[in-house]
Amino acid sequence: MGKALEGVRVLDMTHVQSGPSATQLLAWMGADVIKIEMPRRGDITRSQLRDKSNVDSLYFTMLNANKRSVTVNIKSPQGHEALMRLIASSDVMVENFGAGVLDRQGITWERISALNPRLIYASIKGFADESGVEAKAYETIAQAMGGAMSTTGWRSGPPTATSAQVGDTGTGIHCVAGILAALYQRTLTGRGQRVEVAMQDCVMNLLRVKLRDQQRLASGPLTEYPGAPETESVPRAGNASGGGQPGAALRCAPGGENDYCYVIIQPQGWAPLMRLIGRRDLIEDQRFATHEARAQRLDTCFSLIEGWTRNRTKFEVMKALNAIDVPCGPVLSTKDIMEDRSLYERGFLVEVPHPERGSYVTVASPIRLSDSAVPVERAPLLGEHTDEVLSAIGYAADDIANMRATGSI
Repeated sequence: MGKALEGVRVLDMTHVQSGPSATQLLAWMGADVIKIEMPRRGDITRSQLRDKSNVDSLYFTMLNANKRSVTVNIKSPQGHEALMRLIASSDVMVENFGAGVLDRQGITWERISALNPRLIYASIKGFADESGVEAKAYETIAQAMGGAMSTTGWRSGPPTATSAQVGDTGTGIHCVAGILAALYQRTLTGRGQRVEVAMQDCVMNLLRVKLRDQQRLASGPLTEYPGAPETESVPRAGNASGGGQPGAALRCAPGGENDYCYVIIQPQGWAPLMRLIGRRDLIEDQRFATHEARAQRLDTCFSLIEGWTRNRTKFEVMKALNAIDVPCGPVLSTKDIMEDRSLYERGFLVEVPHPERGSYVTVASPIRLSDSAVPVERAPLLGEHTDEVLSAIGYAADDIANMRATGSI
């Protein structure tokens, strides 16, 4: 079988994380992704957080798999012309520059659309144009202004960021959804269109259940939140989900910083849990017999269960609770994940050879297509495919040499 996006050329004018995460997914679906980078410098993440000197960082390699790299100075006349040729021969263009950056260089949607009416132009910004916000957006700023930070952490502490990249990579995934929809619509209309996503908007979309709860506050306190606080906005709830399923991370043996198992108490799970931990007396005890009664003393409920989990590893706890159909999951550290051989065996963690830094481990596509398997390939070296790509769009070897001599590529 062929690749799902085989024959689709994507012009990747993105950098850092939100854009590269989107174009990497497209590459994993089989698109020919051509990453445009500045000569000699490239994507800034090539040199950020390096673990080895003078080689591309893991920050870059883990966001740019399966792509080709072309260096073009789009501010030079020759480089600008090369970019226009690439736009004319591409199906999708993705960029995450600051607002107005490309427009000021004459690379406007109107000009692009006139040059290539079939092109899908995807733009990732921190904030929607209509928002009126003119500010730089980073992962944590998107979490703050998208509402996620105000609902994360404990009420006794400050608003807290999540390390899952909901602002950057979360926006990239939203962008891919828009691109795929536009590609499908083009098969019907023959025309491309703009796809616009904003980091703030995407975080709010991921936060929709908390916006649900904000509206429910009009009817009174949110009883499924610890302590049912009377607040004007959705409170931080620690490790509680706020979804009516009481849960907590419980300490396990031997007591390391990530020796916890997250356990959820459902109405039907209380009796099996109490039998398991040797507290049958609490099954009919009126203080604990109903879901409503337990909701008033959740700290006590979880303390009882933790007395049992503390003597078992998080994996032993998971095995025992799964056997009685109680939802749970061990808190896996990044070390646990990197050392989990099953992730390698099923092909989600992949060891990739690299000509300069040696082998490194990266994730594969989380989206699996049964008829379109695309193996993970290493991220490209800076400008590795410049000659190859420019030759394919009509540049002779002498032209390419001249452009290199003038610093256009």
